[in-house]
Amino acid sequence: MKSKIKIILADDHSVLRAGLKLLLNNEADFVVIGEASDGEKVLRLLEKMTADVLIIDLSMPNMGGLECIKEIKSRGYLIKILVLTMYEDEHYVKEAMRSGALGYVEKQAVDTELFDAVKTVHMGQRYLNPHNSQLLLNSLLTATPKEDADNPYTVLSSREREVLKYLVRGYSMSQTGEILCLSVKTVDTYKTRMMEKLGLTQKSQLVDYALKYDLLPAKSE
Repeated sequence: MKSKIKIILADDHSVLRAGLKLLLNNEADFVVIGEASDGEKVLRLLEKMTADVLIIDLSMPNMGGLECIKEIKSRGYLIKILVLTMYEDEHYVKEAMRSGALGYVEKQAVDTELFDAVKTVHMGQRYLNPHNSQLLLNSLLTATPKEDADNPYTVLSSREREVLKYLVRGYSMSQTGEILCLSVKTVDTYKTRMMEKLGLTQKSQLVDYALKYDLLPAKSE
């Protein structure tokens, strides 16, 4: 009898984990043997059990997905890693694959694509859907010289740059949202993603970054 692919789920949303667990366990080839709500709990699980595939979100408290993936690789665990996330831009795809993930799937594509992705990474092969493959190809073809790698315009999306422009001028997230016709929650998401990309931890550092790269717009703007 063919053995099932043993899976650990890591996501801080318990309802989503429950749905994924049900979805995967209903497939003859899969069995979910562990769940975690953050990266630290993933590492504790891996100390106690052996699984074939880890399905992990990037945005989690305490220890996020990227940090967890890097730690898994540094400890030498052989588990195959599939990222399942809401983030769609090339920065996260590249960072996840560089960190050691074999596959990358967006949450809105949770159907047969997820099953195919699990089976592919379980075999030690990389999985990217056509959209993400195109993102990486475009990134490769338009790569900037290494000396410009820290320039924010090479890592931030156009919308993230718009949010940055207003936040560093002292606008609140509510005011920024009104100007850009976005909800406060969406502005906060852009801010969080922006700070992750730039390696910053405090809003005050955004101003320092903007000053460093002459990003503060003229007063007439």
